[in-house]
Amino acid sequence: MTVAVPVRIAMVAGEASGDLLASQLMQALQARLPGAVFFGVGGPRMLGMGFQSWHPLEKLSVRGYAEVLRHYREIAAIRRDLQRRLLADPPDVFIGVDAPDFNLVLERKLKRHGVRSIHYVSPSIWAWRGARIHKIGTAVSRVLTLFPFETALYEQQGIPVSYVGHPLADMLPLEDGRDVARTLLGLPSQEPVFALLPGSRQAELQYMADTFIETARRIHAQLPDALFLAPLATRETRVLFEEALHRCQAQQLPIRLLFGHAHQAMMAADAVLVASGTATLEAALLKRPMAIAYKMAPISYRIMRRMGYLPYVGLPNVLAGKFVVPEFIQDEATPENLAQALLNLYADKTACQRISALFREMHLQLRQNAAEQAAAAIVGELPAVERVHAAFPAAV
Repeated sequence: MTVAVPVRIAMVAGEASGDLLASQLMQALQARLPGAVFFGVGGPRMLGMGFQSWHPLEKLSVRGYAEVLRHYREIAAIRRDLQRRLLADPPDVFIGVDAPDFNLVLERKLKRHGVRSIHYVSPSIWAWRGARIHKIGTAVSRVLTLFPFETALYEQQGIPVSYVGHPLADMLPLEDGRDVARTLLGLPSQEPVFALLPGSRQAELQYMADTFIETARRIHAQLPDALFLAPLATRETRVLFEEALHRCQAQQLPIRLLFGHAHQAMMAADAVLVASGTATLEAALLKRPMAIAYKMAPISYRIMRRMGYLPYVGLPNVLAGKFVVPEFIQDEATPENLAQALLNLYADKTACQRISALFREMHLQLRQNAAEQAAAAIVGELPAVERVHAAFPAAV
């Protein structure tokens, strides 16, 4: 009888949402592969589960072409270091969690040297020119997709793919939690409440905090009883939002800053103003009407506008295949436009009920026990001896 060698799993998560996805995946893999060792780049949730992070996750959490260019040297140095270490002592499998611009380059180099590379969270090939899918095929052994419509795109190109569902759909409740959330946050049950989510990155706050505050000012002028919740992900983003409040001379607005608690803030709200990204899906899964806004560096916007071909950017609209909630991007994201959209949503209860029903259907479709599905797909990519270890970890 010989003791099984622990499976060694390298992972790279590039931002807070990836840290959450990766930590859930780690838990599911640990149940199948007792003693597995995890290392690479990760955040606090992954670290709390024993992950060995060689570089801070925050170094990779950069968005937009202009912002990436400013940090390119540092990001490239991290990728070179990872490549050197992973090729010197190859893992049993590499899992890139989202962050496609960083991970696909690394995955391609690892795959060329015989390392199985799995990409968890499909890049947005449905939003950009389709040629990107061929580059993905050269980089990965398998893609794990969160949305059902993505699978056919890969199958058509002969790229191994597994639809696993979205972890957020497993986490978030199916039922409306408005009353419970208001009680937990000490909010009145009948007065209008709006949630403001200007983003989780510092760059997003720099471009959008003032706009979100001025939007709140206009809503408050129309609804004097309105309250506003602004959940902020980090100490740095909270400081940036507080600076924006002073800059806009808006300290008297009834805006309550929260450290985290984004889900509770959205559940408690009548409508949500949210920066485009994962938070739009969270709002949809919480069955909340919303307006989506996004601003970025002008040069980044010009490049992305030329590349994109879908008429919408928000995940709720992408999943529905139509405009379900309004989107305001770059110059259209003015306080006037955003305030009017939110006031319209607040006033039209019938429309809000339709939106909620559609979001519930979306939730059911995405609820697939994603971490377990992803873990099963990854274990299936391991060599036969390692699959035996997964089933009989004590010996072979």
